[in-house]
Formats: sequence, structure tokens, C-alpha cells
Amino acid sequence: QENVTSIKQLILLGFGDLTELQPLLFLLFLLIYMATMAGNLLIVLLVVADRHLHTPMYFFLENLSCLESCYSSTILPRMLASLLTGNRTISVSGCIAQFYFFGFLLTVECYLLSAMSYDRYLAICKPLNYASIMNNVICRQLAAGSWITGILVSAIIIFFMSQLTFCGPSVIDHFFCDFTPMIKLSCSDTHLMELITFMLTFITTLPPFLLTLASYVCIISTILGIPSTNGRQKAFSTCSSHLMVVTLFYGAIMIVYMLPKTGTLRALNKVFSLLYTVLTPLVNPLIYSLRNKDVKEALRKAVQRCLPCPRM
Repeated sequence: QENVTSIKQLILLGFGDLTELQPLLFLLFLLIYMATMAGNLLIVLLVVADRHLHTPMYFFLENLSCLESCYSSTILPRMLASLLTGNRTISVSGCIAQFYFFGFLLTVECYLLSAMSYDRYLAICKPLNYASIMNNVICRQLAAGSWITGILVSAIIIFFMSQLTFCGPSVIDHFFCDFTPMIKLSCSDTHLMELITFMLTFITTLPPFLLTLASYVCIISTILGIPSTNGRQKAFSTCSSHLMVVTLFYGAIMIVYMLPKTGTLRALNKVFSLLYTVLTPLVNPLIYSLRNKDVKEALRKAVQRCLPCPRM
């Protein structure tokens, strides 16, 4: 067996080919990161502070907002530092750590979205049994199960990845450390690792996706069966925000991981990756706040408490 020299540093190319646009991209992603953190943390604070939002739907939304804050912090600060300083190097261990948190949070989001869709299914299709089924204990168990599953699955994948030897080339044509670009840099036998990763990904992402899909098939069928127009609009308004988030999230993932990674599509793959890694955490709080009367009312009350009207 030939001796190989393992590399310790990797280069994330990111958007390095757009040299003239580096300052503009830095300002754009900085604004996106600040808006993402502010929006998601605001939703968390509103859910905690307003007792009218202490319901299963907003409990899961609170978890989702916490997750989105962590999700953005896994990718954007490293990208911003690279755009600001021009230093695109990252250690192999740092790249593995970034991939761990990325995979962990991505798995948790799949399960949280499916729990939220199940909650909407019970609220619309089984309203008489909703309170008894979706109680506080079940909500906490579903949320805890989502986080624990993400931690365990990612830990198993990272354990096998840490056994690999990376011998180059040391360049990753992406803006974060994803699975496929990293595996291509390994000179070890990766067949077992790829098989285990495929099986774990299939087991942990397909069931929540199918549950989400089945829930919305039942929800739409139930809504269409409501005789009055006002009744249909009211029922649909309770789940429209979540449906938009689910469509954006899964749509972007399918485009990224199902399209070929060759030629022009490779550059498009990087652009589409921005949808679910950068833009989805940004638009989630906007969708839930702008299209949700309860959240807007809680925000109005919070503003009034912070800025009381002066008495004449």
C-alpha cells in the first residue's frame, strides 16, 4: 500500500471567483445574518412572553426558530469571515465539525416540520381529539425526539468520517462543508461510509417527509370538504404559513441533491444551496409573522409595553 500524505487544511472556494463583488456579498450576507438572528430570536421571545402563544403550534415554532438561529450561525459567520479577510482556509477538523452541526440541524428540521404538520392535521381533521392528543407531554416528547435523533444520526456519520484520511486535492468548490465534496477528498475506502450515510439519511428523512406529505393531503382534502367559503379560508389560514415553509425547504433540498453536479448545474447547485442554508432561516420568521394574526398581535402588545403611549 502506497504511503499517502494527509492534508490538514482545506480551501472553501465559496464565491471567490466573484472577486469584484466580495464587498457587496459581505454586506448582503451580513444583513441577512443579522435579520435572521433578530427575526428568529424575536419569535422565541414572543412565544415565551405571551401566554396566548403557549400552544403546541407555537411551541414547535419556538423550537424551529431556535434551530434556524443555530443553523445560520453554523454557516454564515465562517462565510462572512472569508469574504472580509479573503482567507478561505479551514482545518479538516473544523470542516468535519461544521458538517456535523449542519447535518444535525438539517435532520432536526425535517422532524420538527413533520411534527408541525401533524399538529395542523390534528387541529383541522381531528379537532375534537386535538387537545387530548397534542398535550404538553406529547409536544415535549416530539421536540426532544427530533433533537436527539439529529444528534445521534450525525454522531454516527461523523464517527466514520473521522476515520478517513484526506489527501487532496485540498479544494472544496462550495461555501460550506457538505458531505459529497468532503468525501471526494478522501483517499480511504469510503464505500462503507457512503452506504451507512445513505441508509441513515434514507431512514431519518424519508419518514418525516412522507408524514408531512400525508398530513397535508388529508388537510387539503378536509378543507375542500368544508361547505362555506369563509370556513375554508379560515381553516387554510391556520396552516398556510407552515405549508409555505415546508415547500421552500423540501423544494430547495430536492433541487440541490437530485440535480447532476456537472457543468453549469454545479454553479447552480451552489446558488440553490443558498435557498435552504441562508434564505430559509431568514424567510421563516417573516412568513410566520406577516401571515399570522396571533404573532402580529403579540408583537403589537410587546411594542406597546416597551413604548407606552404618553398620556395627554
